[in-house]
Amino acid sequence: MRTTHPRTTPGNRAAAPGRWHRMGSAVAATAALVLAGLGTAAHADAATTAPQAKVTWTNACATPAKGRMACKALRVTGGSTAFQRAEAAADGVTPQAVDASAPSGYGPSDLQAAYGLTSAAANGAGETIAIVDAYDDPNAEADLAKYRSNYGLTACTTANGCFKKVSQTGSTTSLPSADAGWAEEISLDLDMASAICPNCKILLVEASTPTMANLGTAVNRAVTLGAKYVSNSYGGSESAADTSYDSSYFNHPGVAITVSAGDSGYGAEYPAASRYVTSVGGTALSKSSTTRGWTETVWQTSSTEGTGSGCSAYDAKPSWQTDTGCAKRTISDVSAVADPATGVSVYDSYGITAGWYTFGGTSASAPIIAGVYALAGTPSSGSSPASFPYAKAGTSALNDVTSGSNGSCTTSYLCTARAGYDGPTGVGTPQGVSAFTG
Repeated sequence: MRTTHPRTTPGNRAAAPGRWHRMGSAVAATAALVLAGLGTAAHADAATTAPQAKVTWTNACATPAKGRMACKALRVTGGSTAFQRAEAAADGVTPQAVDASAPSGYGPSDLQAAYGLTSAAANGAGETIAIVDAYDDPNAEADLAKYRSNYGLTACTTANGCFKKVSQTGSTTSLPSADAGWAEEISLDLDMASAICPNCKILLVEASTPTMANLGTAVNRAVTLGAKYVSNSYGGSESAADTSYDSSYFNHPGVAITVSAGDSGYGAEYPAASRYVTSVGGTALSKSSTTRGWTETVWQTSSTEGTGSGCSAYDAKPSWQTDTGCAKRTISDVSAVADPATGVSVYDSYGITAGWYTFGGTSASAPIIAGVYALAGTPSSGSSPASFPYAKAGTSALNDVTSGSNGSCTTSYLCTARAGYDGPTGVGTPQGVSAFTG
């Protein structure tokens, strides 16, 4: 049995909104300019002088009981909408959302543009991304339909064979009990898989409870049902049992298994520490005047909230990791957007007011990376997909994140971004799909 990570801040649906986060100066500057009625030409000139915005959020899932995993979804409760809409307006971007009540979180075309996937997004036909979560979301299919319709994505339904929901036993009718917090997690995961790989099929596997045994059984079920990409947005403290969990649940050659690195700042979590998975860290993603058009830094809110990273206490170091600061497995491998202040748009209706929300957390980055693997194509039989990005480290196939930190540590690169590999962001974020092909 395991407990939650000691630095995990408990989530509670009845709790007051989460912490405030200061957005990057460029984003805040843009908002200030638009609100003041200034034109785009003044955008860059005033970027360093505008006030910063406070963004609040709360953990989607309630505090897990001892021995259970925590979901990593963070729901924004205030502060971001006006600023991200203002940024889009200043950059001359027409808002994507058809629904006027939709939040300002990034949508599919934003994420595809940020990670060089606009052309590759046409791929994925015939591929299946599995989403593994705990409990049932009764509205999963309907909420997914709302998201996809709003952004002009083709329908993904049970009727057309694109969407399937099963329990960890594989049953489509005998499902777990419903849980509002995990339903938010499920909505986030399904929407991000859709955003990155619109043509992929989606398999939702719901574990009976968020124990590692049940979630691991759900991972095995996903693989048995044919998924070559399995996203996991949960985690907890490491334990001596992790090596047995590795062999029982995560050792699936030829399958890309992505896991959230955690939202508690510097420190290792499991199953992100498994040597058989791709551990996915988190960044803050903002528009910029660079050639890429976007910029990223390590996501950190405080010393106890931000992307996870660090050294595993139990898992052996995989052969493709050559950093010397950890004798065993180092977290993370790659990264993608996770900062709630630069969050993503999600539609959810179970247990809360039905509508559009902005979400963050490494719960967003894990399914994003699973989607990138799916766009890249089926991993070869017997391969270790977690190793693929390392072969392209330092090339244009990845965006090297070189600024920001997620806490304090003795070996600086384990908690502070630098050129090349670092703990919080791994070898970087996707720039196209070539780094995710074996």
